[in-house]
Amino acid sequence: MLATCVRMWSFPRTSTPAMTTKVTLPDSGGMLKIRRVAIDTYHENVAFLHRNCALYRAEGFQALSKVEIQANNNRINAVLNIVDDDNIVSPDELGLAEQAFDQLGMEEGHLVQIAHTSPPRSMEAVRRKINGERLTLNDFRNITRDITDNRYSKVEMAAFLASSMQSGIDREEIMSLTRAMTETGEQLHWDEPLVADKHCIGGIPGNRTTMLVVPIAAAHGLLIPKTSSRAITSPAGTADTMSVLARVDLTPEEMHTVVDRTRACLVWGGNARLAPADDILISVERPLGIDSEGQMIASILSKKLAAGSTHLLLDIPVGPTAKVRHMNQALSLRKLFEFVGDRLGIHLEVVISDGSQPIGRGIGPALEARDVMQVLHNDPDAPDDLRQKALYLAGRVLEFDPDVRGGQGFHLARDILESGRALKKMQDIIKAQGPATPIAPTAPLNIDITAPEDGYITAINNYQIGRIARLAGAPMDLNAGVDLYVKLGDKISQGEPLYRIQAEFPADFAFARDLAERDNGFRIGAQPAASRSYLEI
Repeated sequence: MLATCVRMWSFPRTSTPAMTTKVTLPDSGGMLKIRRVAIDTYHENVAFLHRNCALYRAEGFQALSKVEIQANNNRINAVLNIVDDDNIVSPDELGLAEQAFDQLGMEEGHLVQIAHTSPPRSMEAVRRKINGERLTLNDFRNITRDITDNRYSKVEMAAFLASSMQSGIDREEIMSLTRAMTETGEQLHWDEPLVADKHCIGGIPGNRTTMLVVPIAAAHGLLIPKTSSRAITSPAGTADTMSVLARVDLTPEEMHTVVDRTRACLVWGGNARLAPADDILISVERPLGIDSEGQMIASILSKKLAAGSTHLLLDIPVGPTAKVRHMNQALSLRKLFEFVGDRLGIHLEVVISDGSQPIGRGIGPALEARDVMQVLHNDPDAPDDLRQKALYLAGRVLEFDPDVRGGQGFHLARDILESGRALKKMQDIIKAQGPATPIAPTAPLNIDITAPEDGYITAINNYQIGRIARLAGAPMDLNAGVDLYVKLGDKISQGEPLYRIQAEFPADFAFARDLAERDNGFRIGAQPAASRSYLEI
């Protein structure tokens, strides 16, 4: 039972009357009414308690402490914030940010109890990892379960991530972490022996090949239910770009309905609650710039296992400004992926591709959707690099089919695209998921960034171009981003445009323009650069 009394404090008399604060006693037996606080706390449960609530003092609650909130048989954990504003919560209320309110699943005004939570027992395993010890499958299960139950603060999660990066996690630990993260959420089942998937580890702006591979593979007859994340640090993810064309926030039941009709889907994986521990860890990982190989492998493969994939094609782009910058790093990564995938029962093939520059022309959801639809329509103005890479990857996916001979996949994929079957399949998927409200691929504010001198394009900085597109408003503003005019090796004259920035809002437009004027992301030389080919192996 929660205490309802307030400790009585006595103060010495002074010549000036002491200021007093009215402390409100709950009139409901130590219980508080919940109130929804319209704040998106991004993968963190947050609760708000008024400083003048009696429970704040009686129970010794402190700001940023962890509390357990209980209503009937529902329990959630949350980080506590103390507020002084009655407009947020009154002294007889407990405010819950949107995620916490939805997880508790109660109506506003419902009575709840709050209590201190004990520290997560799995922190002992984290401390062992900090000391350089190997962790077991049971250790990882306990850690990921506590993370999913919101028992870890962001500081504690950062300690886990940093210890894994500093001490390293070997391939057996990667396999255990992958399995443990998979078990934290729902797992989809498709009742077919071959469930295809394709994934890119990222780092290349505009690389929207998945939206071409999926309809090509489905038009052939393969089952390819594709769940994707929204962008976190990039200008667009597959789910962001697909949202320009169709609804992507489908429930698992709706996903099954779409896949039954079309053999495919292109949806956001958030509603399916696949490996939720991974989503929570990413929310801490990305701001800290922590992106260890072991964590990345576990992140990707746990999502694929949870999505029910049996066959996965993995694209690892390599380039000077890509996520993977050296071929030996890519080869090492491939071996780790193959080891873990094999032990966990996924047929996994890795493609090492050229990541020296953006793929396609558009960078940002609407611009990338434009490129995809141009390819599907066999438009002569469609970006050829996007078309060729998508056909190659689609061909490799088609070769998962035992009836397709090795080496024949590319030609089969090309025939499916050129015949219009891939376009028809994409239209079927859009119809089944629910068409999005049409938007223009252009935004009202735009400026062309021009070449400062004559010469040849010798380098394009993927990271810088991605930053400029994000500052312009992508992916939050669907038609914001960067539209490229030139690629590596192209000849250009001073004053000719390199690319166009487009934005919805003046502040975003100014930020993106100022960054581009300081460093436009392009390097121009007097002679074409020597070819640095990153060949698939």
